Amino acid sequence: MYNSNAADAAANTEAGSRVFVYEVVGLRQNETTDQMGYPIRQSGSVYMRVPYNRMNQEMRRIARMGGKIVNIQLLTVDGNGNGKAPAVAPKNEAAKAAPQEQTKAENKGKPMTQAQPKPEKAKHADVPVNIYRPNAPFVGKCLSNEELVGEGGIGTVRHLIFDLSGSELRYLEGQSIGIIPPGTDKKGKPEKIRLYSIASTRHGDKMDDKTVSLCVRQLEYKHPETGETVYGVCSTHLCNLEVGADVKITGPVGKEMLLPEDPNANIIMLATGTGIAPFRAYLWRMFKDEEKAANPDYQFKGFAWLIFGIPQTPNILYKQELEELQAKYPDNFRLTYAISREQKNAQGGKMYIQDRVAEQAAELWKLIQQENTHTYICGLKGMEGGIDEALAAEAAKSGIKWSDYQKEMKKAGRWHVETY
Repeated sequence: MYNSNAADAAANTEAGSRVFVYEVVGLRQNETTDQMGYPIRQSGSVYMRVPYNRMNQEMRRIARMGGKIVNIQLLTVDGNGNGKAPAVAPKNEAAKAAPQEQTKAENKGKPMTQAQPKPEKAKHADVPVNIYRPNAPFVGKCLSNEELVGEGGIGTVRHLIFDLSGSELRYLEGQSIGIIPPGTDKKGKPEKIRLYSIASTRHGDKMDDKTVSLCVRQLEYKHPETGETVYGVCSTHLCNLEVGADVKITGPVGKEMLLPEDPNANIIMLATGTGIAPFRAYLWRMFKDEEKAANPDYQFKGFAWLIFGIPQTPNILYKQELEELQAKYPDNFRLTYAISREQKNAQGGKMYIQDRVAEQAAELWKLIQQENTHTYICGLKGMEGGIDEALAAEAAKSGIKWSDYQKEMKKAGRWHVETY
């Protein structure tokens, strides 16, 4: 995820000299990508350093770009090197310091979210968030960098493992970490943070609580004006990272994709491409012998169903792992592929994930109606419409309006989406 930080210049007053950090979710695009039309990740958080005298201006800009400010904090001390973020003022103090004038688009007649008191035991209150911030990242080491795409596959996707030894970073399945690539951008400023879904359980691939893993596809696309091939800055950096190299890590962030604590829950997972990352973490936690031994309080007894969309067989990421789990737990784990360039849908066209959902809609709808079923969608945003359409048609057979039912599931915390 990319977003330009606001300038740190401030007015020459006691209040105006303050700099705040905005935590923003849902940003659509920045000034550069707004001209491209290329899909930009919308989940997770972006952090902006904003001087006091630009707070209203940034609020309006964020609103125009579809973002929502979920937190404002006041920077008081700057820090460098490995360590936690610098000290900050409490949320409510930062909110009080913000200018009072806001546009209708920003608050829609409601008080600022940042200033509202929270219950003592809010949902997910114990979830680790922002242990390391962009201005004080942890510098880890690359322990492993392996190709996941088989021979004859499309593009390159790497599984990377980073050493967290000496850090205080901890995370849960379904969260993301930020990576800060080296170098500067076109304006000569340090590169900004990009967010990646974590592909390992809280214990890491090595089960020693000292690593974190990512699943990274090298971003590659044609420039809309020049036709030149453009490679993603951070994804290229990670895909080419050598073992032993340093990597700047922030986070973790995210509460949208967390697994329910109920070991009897049903888990539907709909993924495309590297959207498999959080689901790999889920499946390891549910079924891996080492994980089951390490988590006596969580012994999964529910039903998990992964529908995975990929272009061709060599692009099935973690294929051996997935199929081994399916063979070992046939009553608890179902694996379904939607291979667009090799399989046909009912109309004779390419088989995309939304087509597979339509094909299995009756069974999925029956499962979704159970109160202990959670549905997760991760990957390309374009699949959401087709999935909704397929489930809406099936729900209508029961006289239920899908959009209303989906809203109720969201309120109940049973519908989880992270797309880009």
